[in-house]
Amino acid sequence: MTLILEKATVIGDEFALLFEGGFEAYLSLPMLRRACPCAACQGEPDAMGRVLRPVVEHGPRAFELHKFEIVGGYAIQLFWGDGHSTGIYSYAYLQKLAAL
Repeated sequence: MTLILEKATVIGDEFALLFEGGFEAYLSLPMLRRACPCAACQGEPDAMGRVLRPVVEHGPRAFELHKFEIVGGYAIQLFWGDGHSTGIYSYAYLQKLAAL
């Protein structure tokens, strides 16, 4: 099933998403920032396939979402107050986070 985003907005300390078909997700900004899928936050496999997770420090502005941009028809890039913006959150990943 292809997810099609209809609307996204910040409401208080949550990122609200509405997808075609009526699926809604409300994700807390701190949870989204901690779940950033980029290699700097989650690690990446070495030559042997082992993933070494980096230690990530979150400063005082790390959970402020300054803006977001749609990436193709499948994801959103989030731009955080601490300058971090390398995570690309696929719609499927956001749906998975909403189910937690």
